[in-house]
Amino acid sequence: MATFAHILPPDTQAILLLCAGFGQSRQTEPMPLSLSEYSILAQKLQQQNLRPADLLSTDGKNWILDEINGNLNPHRIVHLLERGAMLAVAVEGWTSKGLWILSRSDEAYPQRLKRKLKQLSPPILYGVGNQALLSVGGLAIVGSREIDDEGLQYTQRIAENFAEQGIQIVSGGARGVDQTAMLAAAAVGGTSVGVLADSLIQAALSKKYRDGLRAGQLALVSPYDPSAGFNPGNAMNRNKYIYALADRALIVNSAYEKGGTWAGAKEELKQESQIPVWVRVEGNILAGNHQLLKLGAMPFPSEPWNFNIISLLEEAEHINKMEIQENTPKQLSLNEIIPPEFPPMELDIQPNKHTLPLPKDAYEAVLPLLLHHLNELKEDQEIADLLDVGIGQVRAWLKRSIQEKLVEKKKTKYVLNRNHQQLPLLNS
Repeated sequence: MATFAHILPPDTQAILLLCAGFGQSRQTEPMPLSLSEYSILAQKLQQQNLRPADLLSTDGKNWILDEINGNLNPHRIVHLLERGAMLAVAVEGWTSKGLWILSRSDEAYPQRLKRKLKQLSPPILYGVGNQALLSVGGLAIVGSREIDDEGLQYTQRIAENFAEQGIQIVSGGARGVDQTAMLAAAAVGGTSVGVLADSLIQAALSKKYRDGLRAGQLALVSPYDPSAGFNPGNAMNRNKYIYALADRALIVNSAYEKGGTWAGAKEELKQESQIPVWVRVEGNILAGNHQLLKLGAMPFPSEPWNFNIISLLEEAEHINKMEIQENTPKQLSLNEIIPPEFPPMELDIQPNKHTLPLPKDAYEAVLPLLLHHLNELKEDQEIADLLDVGIGQVRAWLKRSIQEKLVEKKKTKYVLNRNHQQLPLLNS
């Protein structure tokens, strides 16, 4: 399983500071940049031959104050970049659970997303498992959460058949069709990618995914905060990422004019660079399946497990393309290389003007803030409230700071040890 150490590339540090919520509400000030806001900022940086890491320096922050205007508030951007302690705590928490982080500036960021979505590709991807699977493609299998046993058995058999023929499964990780397809592929030794709309940390620790993650057969990714709960908007929006990471898609069942499966398939069928979209047409299917055929989806072959499924699909897709897409502009080959958003930079883990040094652990990251609050006597619960963390965590930090003679305990309260020689350094 690929995991980052606590040191991230400087560009990724900057993009996290700009776009990540670090587990806080999206209404918390300063609000992180939205996808569209970050894309506007990235475009301005490109025009000036700058990159996100440049914003971490004093000159970079001066550039923001001098050059950023309009819909982007320069002071908000500067405040976002000053959340270094929050970044350190968050990165330690994510990596301790096996998560890795990719930004749009990383070479390992999946080119499929950039190729299809361009500036709409997510600035940050959080993930766990085999990172290389994001570049493999495969069959997207999606469907409604509510599905009967017949539909689940169909999903399982299709996923097993594709996996046995070496085709990866891409899905959304939701209960029902998504999870059935992903777990069926793993059961026969295949690989799968799950694009989650919520609860990535919970999924990363889930027993049902444990073996697949350990064996390198699975990658779970999300463009949303790893601790975020369910949000209907996020569930809708992640559909485009499922399609972008796949070569073709199969809709097992879809309601008509409602739900994420319908919205995602309908949106994909409108795309200039759409992948082939197939629909299950046998068994107990929903009205949305029939309607998607009218929008340009293709009927999935009956009992495909009796054939070489890929050859069968490729032949049908070729005929379909010749009949109705003769004038479609040439699409990029999957093997063509998409230039990175920012030119590659040589990384040096030694501190320099671009690098935001990350403390060794959460305690070191929080220590300056802890000491700042202890300029006056405070009880441990007061400090916990100020830092917005649990009382147990605060007591552990206070115990360590007392051992290091940075803090004194006076009855039930705590205060700076002003006689200690390290305090001037911590406040510099």
